[in-house]
Amino acid sequence: MKPILVLNCGSSSIKYQLIDVASEVVLAGGQAQRIGMSLGDVEHVVAGESYVIEKQLPDHATTLHEIVELFTKYGPDLAGVVAVAHRSVHGGDRFSAPTLIDDAVIEALVELSPLAPLHNPAGIDGIRAAREVLPDVPHVAIFDTAFFTTLPAEAYTYAIDPELAKRLSIRKYGFHGTSHYYVSSKVSEVMRRPVKQVVAHIGNGASVSAVDDGRAIDTTLGLTPNQGLVMGTRSGDVDPGLHKYLMEQVGMSIEEVDTMLNKSSGMLALAGSSDMRDVRAKIVAGDAQAQLAFDVYVRRLVFYIGAYITLLGGCDVLTFTAGVGENDSQVRAAVVERLGVFGAKLNVKANESKARGVRVISAGDSALLVMVVPTNEELAMARQTAELIGV
Repeated sequence: MKPILVLNCGSSSIKYQLIDVASEVVLAGGQAQRIGMSLGDVEHVVAGESYVIEKQLPDHATTLHEIVELFTKYGPDLAGVVAVAHRSVHGGDRFSAPTLIDDAVIEALVELSPLAPLHNPAGIDGIRAAREVLPDVPHVAIFDTAFFTTLPAEAYTYAIDPELAKRLSIRKYGFHGTSHYYVSSKVSEVMRRPVKQVVAHIGNGASVSAVDDGRAIDTTLGLTPNQGLVMGTRSGDVDPGLHKYLMEQVGMSIEEVDTMLNKSSGMLALAGSSDMRDVRAKIVAGDAQAQLAFDVYVRRLVFYIGAYITLLGGCDVLTFTAGVGENDSQVRAAVVERLGVFGAKLNVKANESKARGVRVISAGDSALLVMVVPTNEELAMARQTAELIGV
C-alpha cells in the first residue's frame, strides 16, 4: 500500500482522507468541525464504522493531534503514510503546480493570504500543524488556482492600470481547480475523445469553467473567490462601486463590506439560508423572496454557461458537480430548460433519479450532452502528490 493523507483545512474545520494511491481506495476519512469554538467534534470513519468525539478543539494543531489519536485507536495505522497532501486555495502567480512544502513555501503562502483571507490562513495553520504531527514525510501543497494557469491573457486580464496589476499580481486566478480538473478529465475519459465542455461546480462555493480538450480557457472566480456566481454566502458579481457607496451611505468600513459580501450575502441574504434544500422548502411554502433568490441564482448560472458555450465556439458536454450540482435535480432542470436555445433537452426521469456515479441526464435528441459527475478532489490531490514524489 501507498497511503497518502489528504487534508482540507477550513477556518473552523478539517476534512481528511487516507487514500491508498496504489489501489485508489479510501482507507479512512472524516471531518473535524467547530475548531476554535466552545465545543467541537471529530467524526472518524473507517471500514463503514463511524467514531465521534466531542471536546474543545482550540486550534488546528490540537485538532490534528486528536485525528491522529483516532487513527491510532481505530485504525488504520499512520506509520506507513508516504506523504501528506494539503489543499491550498490561492497560489497567486507563484505556484502553478503541486509543490513540496518547506519554510520558504509557507512564507510565500503567508504573503499571498490577502488574496484569499478566508482560506489561506486556515490552510497555513493546517500545514504547520501537520508538519509537527507528521514531520518525517513529504508535505505537498495542491493549489486550487493551478488548473487555471492555462487561461489566455484576454481571460485573466482586468481592465486596470497594467503596471499596477503587474506589481500587485492582480488578475483572474480561478478556484475549485482541483475539482474542475478531476471532473473535466473524467468526462474526457468517458467520451474517449477531445471535448469542449462547461463544468458547473455548484456547492456552497460555486464556479463554472470552460474547458477545451483538457485546457481551461475561462472560469468565473477571479482574483478572489467572490467573483461570478451567486453562492451560499458570497454575492458573486456586484458593481465595483458598491464598496464606496456603502462606505459613504451607511459608514461601513472596507472590512465590513468585504465580510458582508463573503459571509452574509448570496443565498443566505436573499433567501435566509445558504442551504438550497431550505430555499426550496420555503418556495413550496409560498415564500416569494425565496423564489426570487432561486431565480437570481439560476439566471447567473445560465448567463455564464451560455457565455462559455459561446467562448468555446460550441460545446459537447455540460457537466454538473459538487453538492448542489450532484444532488439538486430542480436546479439542474431550471438551468437546462433555459439553455434550450443551444438545443439542450433534459431526460426528466434520468435527472430525477437518485442514482449515484457518472450519469447522463440529457434526452437522446439533445444537441448538448448533459452529465452529472461526482467530484473527487481528494483523489485528484492524492494522485498529484504521488506523481510529484514518485510513488
